[in-house]
Amino acid sequence: MTPQGRVTIPAQLRREAGIEVGDTVVVHVEDGRVVVETRAQLAARTRRDVARAAGGGSAVDELLAERRAEAAREQEG
Repeated sequence: MTPQGRVTIPAQLRREAGIEVGDTVVVHVEDGRVVVETRAQLAARTRRDVARAAGGGSAVDELLAERRAEAAREQEG
């Protein structure tokens, strides 16, 4: 690490991680580890996590079903 806090990621690690020249990366701390991933990787992981939390179904379909149920309750009340 340089005095400015910069870290160089070796080419082999970048290749293994799928990070290419020009990619925008997101850096965060997870369980005390520094994690570096591309925006595309972050988006894909987020979609998987949301799908898993929704029981494998579509989060959009679940949200629409909730909204329709709310609308039906409001019309009844």
